[in-house]
Amino acid sequence: MQYKYQLTNKLAKLILTTYLCGLPLLACNNQQQVSQKNQTSPPAEPLSLQTSLPPNQNYFLDNQIWGEAGDKQNLLKAIDYSLSYLQTADAETAYQKYIVPEITRERVEKSLKRFRELVVNSENAQELQATVNKEFVFYKSIGSDNQGTILFTGYYKPIYLASRQPSAEYPYPIYRLPDDFQNWDKPHPTRLELEGADALQAVKGKLKDLELFWLKSRMDAFIAQVQGSAVLKFADGTTTTINYAGNTEHEYVSLGKELIKDGKLSEKGITLEKVINYFEKNPQSQNIYLPRNPRFIFFKDTKNAPASGSISVPITPERSIATDKSLMPPGALAIIRAPFPFINQGKIEQRLVSRYVLDQDTGGAIKTPGRVDYYIGVGKQAGDRAGAIVNKGELYYLLLKQ
Repeated sequence: MQYKYQLTNKLAKLILTTYLCGLPLLACNNQQQVSQKNQTSPPAEPLSLQTSLPPNQNYFLDNQIWGEAGDKQNLLKAIDYSLSYLQTADAETAYQKYIVPEITRERVEKSLKRFRELVVNSENAQELQATVNKEFVFYKSIGSDNQGTILFTGYYKPIYLASRQPSAEYPYPIYRLPDDFQNWDKPHPTRLELEGADALQAVKGKLKDLELFWLKSRMDAFIAQVQGSAVLKFADGTTTTINYAGNTEHEYVSLGKELIKDGKLSEKGITLEKVINYFEKNPQSQNIYLPRNPRFIFFKDTKNAPASGSISVPITPERSIATDKSLMPPGALAIIRAPFPFINQGKIEQRLVSRYVLDQDTGGAIKTPGRVDYYIGVGKQAGDRAGAIVNKGELYYLLLKQ
């Protein structure tokens, strides 16, 4: 295939930095707005139209739609969420500003409607793919090198025990967005300045009386911030959900990267589980490393609503992705191809797969055309899988031929 790439030296440096920051605990996915002073000008062409497809007609085959573990309904649901977004004023505004002229809101919507028809009416993955290959064109992300390489990470919605009141068992708060947040002086206070080295010294500062709920573990509260959402379970059997509400404008710092830099963990085989295990075995290190991420996240009580993405629609396990929305078309249909982790007899194994996905989210560490965060789902198993994703692959957007 002949590819057209425009990658400046400046962008290449940014992509390298983003790769290092994307290590587990790792990519944060909390719809965080990035300070304008820290943004790099986007590339002129983040996507490259493919003039030919791989000779193997099954290259993009998505076997998860049908079969025993088929999730056709999940895929259709995710498509419908994107279609509902495309009817909004926000979508109209976003596409008026979108940097690839031939990718318009109308074309994205028309493509999604046709693809939905094909998913409903096709008998199997082979039939679907053959028609898609015939009717659609593929736009490939320029990625992080001249081969269109994408670094994939994963995110999920954790489940934590929580309390509505502080206690010795539940000492660590999570906070709502301050009413006067827009009036806070900049630069905003750091995590250390807001909550103290041990995360328990906020009672007299800017976070006073902003507590939403309390968690058992400091790491639980921290990971909820990294993931941008959580399910909370209370002693009386009730539950609620929390979702991202805002953030302090500081660059995200990866704990995984910091532990590797200091020789505490090896970069090879790094996972979220290994990072958490390190802090559980070395709790005194939490006061040293957690404040190194200066960015602080505020939440809202969403009362058991599904996790929502940056385009304000629910995100769907294994069918929603997060990308840099200054570069990629919001709500659009895409296909990803990369190794992803699966649990087989209690062990995680990586399998090379293709997945049709909808671009419905963004994140604080998801910058440049070379980064994608893949939403896995809710709970521990989803977390184990999400934390094992630091893989390279490909990203394509699909639109009907004009």
